[in-house]
Amino acid sequence: MAINTPRQTSHLKREILIRLIKAFLSDNFPENARLIPYQMRPKDYEAAYRCCVYKERAILRDRTIAGLGLSIEETDDSTHMAELAEHVLARTEPEENPLTVLQTACKGCVPSRIYVTDLCQGCVARPCVNTCKFGAISVKNGKSVIDPEKCKNCGMCVQVCPYQAIAKIIVPCENACPVGAIAKDENGHARIDFDKCISCGKCVSACPFGAVHEKSQIIDVLKHIKAGKKVIAMVAPAIFGQLPCSPKQLKTAIQKLGFAEVYEVAQGADVTTKTEAKEFEERLLKGAEFMTTSCCAGYNELVDKHISELKPFRSDTKTPLYYTAEIVKKEHPDAITVFFSPCVAKRKEAMKNDNIDYVLNYEEVGAWFIALNIKVEDCDESSFKTEASAEARNYAVTGGVANAVKTLLPEELPVYPVVIDGLNKQSIRDLKKYAKNGVCELGNLIEVMACTGGCLGGNATVNSFKPALKQLTNYVKESKSLKSEEISES
Repeated sequence: MAINTPRQTSHLKREILIRLIKAFLSDNFPENARLIPYQMRPKDYEAAYRCCVYKERAILRDRTIAGLGLSIEETDDSTHMAELAEHVLARTEPEENPLTVLQTACKGCVPSRIYVTDLCQGCVARPCVNTCKFGAISVKNGKSVIDPEKCKNCGMCVQVCPYQAIAKIIVPCENACPVGAIAKDENGHARIDFDKCISCGKCVSACPFGAVHEKSQIIDVLKHIKAGKKVIAMVAPAIFGQLPCSPKQLKTAIQKLGFAEVYEVAQGADVTTKTEAKEFEERLLKGAEFMTTSCCAGYNELVDKHISELKPFRSDTKTPLYYTAEIVKKEHPDAITVFFSPCVAKRKEAMKNDNIDYVLNYEEVGAWFIALNIKVEDCDESSFKTEASAEARNYAVTGGVANAVKTLLPEELPVYPVVIDGLNKQSIRDLKKYAKNGVCELGNLIEVMACTGGCLGGNATVNSFKPALKQLTNYVKESKSLKSEEISES
């Protein structure tokens, strides 16, 4: 099975997950988990990325700890790996925060700053000096100099320099975080402030050393399957663009992993669409200027933690995952529910919902297929219990939610969709402005997606965006419209 892993860190993460799964299925999980770093970096191995094999083993150990679902920050270095594996076998629920930083892997990047290089020509126009609003740039000995005490890192001088002589050094994880939730600690290593963190996963994707890591729940899920419990998978539409198989083949493959049943979260998306369309219409008739959608868990975290003034404008409708989990628990009260997610944020949503027991991302699911040698493209097809609409399955793509809601609104209702395609510092400023002014000059139905491209652009996807979009679009085209009689009555 070919999985697109554009970064070497993804290969390492996947290999560790595969080895952990195989270790769990072996006769001695604790011991085989302990051996993973040594098997991946044997004594005669020539270090490829760090100074020596021992450093690489230390990093692999931390990656294995994260694969066990444990926090690196709270794990004692002296604790035997076998003890940690035993602890995971005994625990009854996953840890609270979904991310951890591997300090052994963190490069300790130099602080973010703007500086003048030797390319400075000392030009007469002085565009850098004239552009800086903070008086941070002066000319000494014919060259521009930046005062770090005054510099605000706005980057305007970088943009106006005709010689590109001014450079901006960034710290990838800090630069990617839209809410300033990750920064260096006293030792120069990245540390996440979970009071600020919205679990968007941008730091995970941005770090070129793979130092920011999701804490996996795959061992917890494997425990329940091994114990013979009924475990049910709930799959978001984005997964149908990830693997080289049809959606119906994927359902069969997931059941081969040990899941009793597989539900499409698009089923819950149809509930979200109908509920949100009704809510939007009611709000407009009462004089509301605009409403934002509420499907993205990262956006919901943003509003709850950073833009509370936007709450009155956010839809009260629940997410597709919320409604799907509700359906599953109603039909199977004793089942263990597992959501297959393209991003980190859904782990936070699951922790707030008693109907959702665990979350696995697509990287983890892909590793599981490989560990069990399940070739998804060779599986037989099996149908989903409930048919979902084309619009619901297209929730995975930016614009899909707004389009679905608009489909069910009366033609005479003035609907002007606006799409926030990825959360960043600028889009957050825009949202704050809308909340402050009580109006969005661009439209009245604002769809917000934390990831660029929508869920198909999530940090834990395993296929490149364009081929994933093509694959999902073909599935959407085969599906019935939300307005069709079959979907409307389901």
